[in-house]
Amino acid sequence: MTAFQITRDGPVAHLRLSRPEASNALDMQFWRDFGPALQALDAGGDVRALVISGEGRNFCAGMDISVFSGGAILQTDTAAQRQAFHQAARTLQATLTRIEQVRFPVIAAVQGACVGAGLDMVAACDLRLVSQEAYFRIEEINIGMMADVGSLQRLPKALPEAVVRELAYLGTALTAERAERLGFANAVLPDPEALLAAALDMARAIAAKAPLAISGSKAAVVYARDHSVAEGLEWAALMQGSIWNTADILTAIQARASKKAGEFPDLAPLTE
Repeated sequence: MTAFQITRDGPVAHLRLSRPEASNALDMQFWRDFGPALQALDAGGDVRALVISGEGRNFCAGMDISVFSGGAILQTDTAAQRQAFHQAARTLQATLTRIEQVRFPVIAAVQGACVGAGLDMVAACDLRLVSQEAYFRIEEINIGMMADVGSLQRLPKALPEAVVRELAYLGTALTAERAERLGFANAVLPDPEALLAAALDMARAIAAKAPLAISGSKAAVVYARDHSVAEGLEWAALMQGSIWNTADILTAIQARASKKAGEFPDLAPLTE
């Protein structure tokens, strides 16, 4: 059984976590396939937005216990084992960082539980929509460990530091309503059906914009998050010079004037 399914509706892709019997816990199949799947979607240049959702009652219950089977990843008795542990953690981190690296926005549609590695995943997404019963939790602290795959690094950029410390130290849940109020969730929808519909509508709206401008905007926001204002401005000036496209600008202006959708070319395919 695969960890997720990917479908396409023109320029909009939908990655659906497909292990509802395990609350979509992230098993080794997920960690092997997720990064290459995102890379493949990006490589063609024709995907303009991606929605990530979870099948069943919960979005994601975090890391599947099978990832730790055999105990190899837990052994840190020798220097060689500690080095291997370090490399394994970096590999998991890089898998979710791929969400930030692809050229199209990624929208998380979260219902029910989104905890542990599931929260690591959605923290890396561009936009987050949630259903009323959704909640987020740094589950690692409740099982005696520190979160290490992205939540503690990305959440302080998206939530007040005091709230992140509360989640990290107490292991309490961040409700959908509070997540929206604090700016972590873009909107709260009444149920999972409305949630997915809203996420796909948002993805289609993004896909109707000029892909070069969208990809540049995503890259600029990610860069600005980790750099000073002065560095971000200098980077933006260089980026704008590299992606400036008069044809896209004229198309967007004409589409706005005529109240019709503009037709923009896809991004260039990526080569190995």
